[in-house]
Amino acid sequence: MIGQTVLAAEFPPSVEDFYLPSILPWGVENNYWFTKITFLIWVAVAAIIIFFLVAYRKPELVPTKRQWIAESIYGFVRNNVAVEMIGPRGVAFAPYLTVLFMFIIVNNFFGIVPFVQISPNSHIAFPAILAAISYVMFIYVGIRHHGFVKYFKTALVPPAPWFILPLLVPIEFFSNFLVRPFSLAVRLFANMFAGHMLLLVFTLGGFAMISANGFLAPVSILSWALTIALTFLEFLVICLQAYVFTVLTASYVQGALADEH
Repeated sequence: MIGQTVLAAEFPPSVEDFYLPSILPWGVENNYWFTKITFLIWVAVAAIIIFFLVAYRKPELVPTKRQWIAESIYGFVRNNVAVEMIGPRGVAFAPYLTVLFMFIIVNNFFGIVPFVQISPNSHIAFPAILAAISYVMFIYVGIRHHGFVKYFKTALVPPAPWFILPLLVPIEFFSNFLVRPFSLAVRLFANMFAGHMLLLVFTLGGFAMISANGFLAPVSILSWALTIALTFLEFLVICLQAYVFTVLTASYVQGALADEH
């Protein structure tokens, strides 16, 4: 009866149960914002800044290994994303797209690091902020390039007969200004959250089965083997999602700069 009372008090979980506890040893009630996720974001930012500063501290004509890696990353984003999607004008956006790509991939990578095993992007807040930044950027770029009236006219009024414009204009508005940031954020969040949950389920499932009595104990080996296989699959998802987010951002910038949408 006491056990049932405890379970009734713990379930269903409240909204507060989804907030990670503070990792600071003092004043926890006043430092609820400094969680493991916050710490990982700071680590990612510091790692990216330090890596590029060290790589380009003394640039050589024949690059060192660090310089070659940094140049390869920047060259990949500049040539295969910025220029490929936007055209020659994409070179101006290559620094932002490179930083965006690196920030996402480093934070995604935390999801498969032992004893860390969670990506900040598995919390919707961080993908939402990244999507909001890209959203504001491509609208600003479009307004700056075309002017306020012309940009929204080309973005909202497609070349079509006048009698179907009342139907198409709301669709264009919904597609260009609501679906884009929402899909950017949710795609990254959903993939990283799903990967985190899968790895967690198979890892904890192995421990649960090995401690069980009977024939379930040997099945734990299969559960852990699947965890290893899923980790390699998650690594591919980590790289793919960073690439997709960056490519879509570049495509939205290209659409904002185009004379016709």
